[in-house]
Amino acid sequence: MLNFLPDLHEGHAPITLQQLFGDALEAFDAWEDERAEPMVIFEDKIVPIGAVFDSMLDCTDLLPRTMADIVADSLARNPSAPETEIATFGDAARLASALVEQRRLCGEAAIAAFLDHNRVDKRRPA
Repeated sequence: MLNFLPDLHEGHAPITLQQLFGDALEAFDAWEDERAEPMVIFEDKIVPIGAVFDSMLDCTDLLPRTMADIVADSLARNPSAPETEIATFGDAARLASALVEQRRLCGEAAIAAFLDHNRVDKRRPA
């Protein structure tokens, strides 16, 4: 997939990317288990939230308090998440990317287990 999100400039994200990051955090916060990865819209294009987080991994801009609270709430609900100070967009992006990947893997494992359990011919391996 071509990345059409704006690039960072010397570690700084344009305001449009920062706003999109906030939208992606809100979509992550509302993400229900067993659902597909949420999407956000950027310039009339649908973008998975994981792509937004990945684009901000090296961002050194300070994270606004409202976004830091969303990340902290998401981490509080996830006991496997490490205790980390969240000061920049990059800090939040690394944590959010890891949580998105974890959700993707759990969703794929649940689907595979369901399909395996409900196989018509149980003699054939999945």
